[in-house]
Amino acid sequence: MATKFKNIVITGASSGIGEALTEYYAQKGAENIFICGRNVERLEKVADISRKYKCNIYSKIIDVTDSEQLKSWIEEANQIAPLNLVVANAGVATLEETPENIYNTFNINVLGVLHTILPALDIFKKRENKKACAIAIMSSIAGYHGLAACPSYSASKACVKAYGEALRASLRGSSIQVNVICPGFVKSRITDKNTCPMPFFMSAEKAAQIIGSRIERNVGLIAFPWQMRLATWAVSILPNWISNYIYSKLPHKV
Repeated sequence: MATKFKNIVITGASSGIGEALTEYYAQKGAENIFICGRNVERLEKVADISRKYKCNIYSKIIDVTDSEQLKSWIEEANQIAPLNLVVANAGVATLEETPENIYNTFNINVLGVLHTILPALDIFKKRENKKACAIAIMSSIAGYHGLAACPSYSASKACVKAYGEALRASLRGSSIQVNVICPGFVKSRITDKNTCPMPFFMSAEKAAQIIGSRIERNVGLIAFPWQMRLATWAVSILPNWISNYIYSKLPHKV
């Protein structure tokens, strides 16, 4: 089935889920995909996907912490082709919890999301043609509960999860849909660095298929695999002393 989204922005598209989503939408009949990342070689490789499909892929090196550069890029993309889906996907793992890494995590995983979706919201709200358009926010299963193994990462993902869910509710009844994405362990440059067990590990291609199909159906919270969603949700509603005990028994990254 062809996608209803023809003109798409995807941040953090040089690898992992961002790369897989680019190919997913190119396969599904998107006409124009605007991608950004911070690595020239990887981003050019993703842009080459356009050779396989009838799709224009425009790539640009951008740091999502630069709000003005990102805003200008999104506005330029909208001038080329009126956007109808913006995916705020760019994100990083913290690794060692140093002050520098902690600030970097929040700058990219939280502010980078805001720098992406606020210009898009402004464009969508001003649009005279009220045809449905969408904003997708990449959170994580880790956003369900603070994890001792990755305090900054889980906190940053909890932040954008809560913001996205509230934003969806506030825009209910408008032409703007908001989808929050909470994947479990997916093959990426982030999980390549993990040394802890990764249950229900899946490929980025499979994750992209799940995400893309559920955005099409306007599923508000796209959390998968269901086993991890159920487990993390169950632990998150337990009394704090019980959930802390359970998480204390989980293996930490080394």
